[in-house]
Amino acid sequence: MTKNELGFETRLMHQPNFIDQPTGAVNVPLHYSSTFHQNSFDEFGPFDYSRSGNPTRLALEEAIADLENGTKGYAFASGMAAISSAFMLLSAGDHVLVSTDVYGGTYRLITQVLTQFKIEHTFIDMTDLDEIARNVRPNTKVIYVETPSNPCMNITDIEGVAKVAKANGCMTFVDNTFMTPLLQKPLDLGADLVLHSATKFLSGHSDVVAGLAVAKDEELGKRIGFIQNSFGSILGVQDCWLLLRGMKTLSVRLNQSQDSAREIADYLHHHTEIEEVYYPGFSFHEGYPIHARQSSGAGAVLSFRLPTKDSARVFVEHMKIPVFAVSLGAVESILSYPATMSHAAMPPEERAKRGITDGLLRLSVGLENVDDLLNDIKQALEAVKQHALKAEHV
Repeated sequence: MTKNELGFETRLMHQPNFIDQPTGAVNVPLHYSSTFHQNSFDEFGPFDYSRSGNPTRLALEEAIADLENGTKGYAFASGMAAISSAFMLLSAGDHVLVSTDVYGGTYRLITQVLTQFKIEHTFIDMTDLDEIARNVRPNTKVIYVETPSNPCMNITDIEGVAKVAKANGCMTFVDNTFMTPLLQKPLDLGADLVLHSATKFLSGHSDVVAGLAVAKDEELGKRIGFIQNSFGSILGVQDCWLLLRGMKTLSVRLNQSQDSAREIADYLHHHTEIEEVYYPGFSFHEGYPIHARQSSGAGAVLSFRLPTKDSARVFVEHMKIPVFAVSLGAVESILSYPATMSHAAMPPEERAKRGITDGLLRLSVGLENVDDLLNDIKQALEAVKQHALKAEHV
């Protein structure tokens, strides 16, 4: 069987470089070495210095390239290191189009760092292909997409964006953190580069900070590799090993979390204390037809809006099971408050434009029993209701 004839779950388990040939070990060895002996004066081997390449990191990079159907993969010290390195493909005077409701760390990079290098940007509604086309400039080099977007779960037509980009001679970058290659493959849809905060679902255990980038073609891959080697923001050997281990269970973890997320989203949608639920699995979600076409699932992250910051605080303080923390995509459910966590770098007026209200919460659903999670949510929402009733009588 060729790799293209194998199912995704099988490819997660059986990559060509997973078995150590000298020993037969079924796990990739940890190569704790900064440098490598060269047997020849005139001709070096495949590894010389671990910033430039390490066998353990290579196993991870080749695995993610295969899973995303790309040609070259690269592992970085964090998701933001991967994203920053990708933007280093640009030069002064270049212009990028960016999803309006992009992750807060990406917003900070674009507005406060890239501007120092005279790289221009425009934030636009990526759900509108006409608006994208209208905003492309002669110096536009990249269209940067998050879909579903964080935290309001807006959907962008990756294939449509890629066509606009190609017609105008620019590249398409897609942050695929929420979906992972299990549920969505941007390179197959025409994107040039796919990026991950592998800290999230790919690792899945809240024990690794990592970023990944996968290029569609060899030439772009070489350019990313040059930047990785030049800046040196590589993923350490131990974290590469942990990430490889976490990726092996991606399918079973994400499928269960996704099933639970759907039940929770349905419950919240019908609850009177909730103003709105953002979840791309709803058939009435504005972007549902596009998402259903380009993805094989809705994922395990949803956001929902309570009326006020005070009601959000009461809800969080009464929840017992999820951890209240930054990040997502772990075996434990994680409840986050975007205004002061994922999007704290965004000024309040900018958050308001993007629908990131003071009552908005984001839930990454983990592997707990779904009935336990639902019961926990029910009692927390009852506390919100009682708090509101008391406030009315003050």
